[in-house]
Amino acid sequence: MQGASRAAMAAARDSLAAALADPSAAAASGNELFAVTELLDREPGLRRALSDPASAASARTGLAGVLLADRVSPATLDVVTTLVTQRWSAPADLPDAAEQLAVLAECAAADGEGQLDNLEDELFRFGRIVGTEPALRSALADQEAPAEAKRGLLATLLAGKVTPAALRLITQAAVHPRGRSLEASLAEYARLAADWRQRLIAFVRAATELTASERARLVTALSAIYRRDVHLNLVIDPAVVGGMSVQIGDEFLDGSVGSRLAQLRRRLAA
Repeated sequence: MQGASRAAMAAARDSLAAALADPSAAAASGNELFAVTELLDREPGLRRALSDPASAASARTGLAGVLLADRVSPATLDVVTTLVTQRWSAPADLPDAAEQLAVLAECAAADGEGQLDNLEDELFRFGRIVGTEPALRSALADQEAPAEAKRGLLATLLAGKVTPAALRLITQAAVHPRGRSLEASLAEYARLAADWRQRLIAFVRAATELTASERARLVTALSAIYRRDVHLNLVIDPAVVGGMSVQIGDEFLDGSVGSRLAQLRRRLAA
């Protein structure tokens, strides 16, 4: 999001935080905000009407109220009201914002149950599984497959094995991809989960599993460097050979033997 939409999203997020003062309502608000996202995606005329800066804010909130008052909770309606009173750089930013708020509501639900760490790990791990299982990826990406078939498949695979919030988010990403791959959606949802607690995600590649002590030392070191809490997502990659590489956002810290060997080979070939 750019310009005005960034400020609008910040205001909408503040509204969400206020609406979710009761954590028990968070999961329901997440589900309702996903339904709002889907409605805005389906109805471009409505999307334009609710984001039109030339119309009065009262007209936009009135329209939202007529459409949603009997379909969503008062807390969710307050969030949607804040959304439609903001100024958006483009109409498409409105459903994008609604989706992000839906994910954050699910994160709030997980956080209230002490499961936010598990949620982040589960989104990351399932994204990795999908990336290495072509048959599963094809089944979940098939646009002709009924939504209920995808829901059933995911329930069979994951129910009781992941947090309820993770199952809801993974199912949402598979059933309503919004033009993204499942892996991309899960990566975005994991980023938002980290953002809910205002911490960074570090993608770590290492040749072998890190011990609990090594993980703790790495988190401490990265948190000191970036002055933010850091969540580790670890990928075991034999090509690393030794050491590890760490990516946080656009920054890449590479201390692997594999990288140094590749650099040496390039120099010898020059």
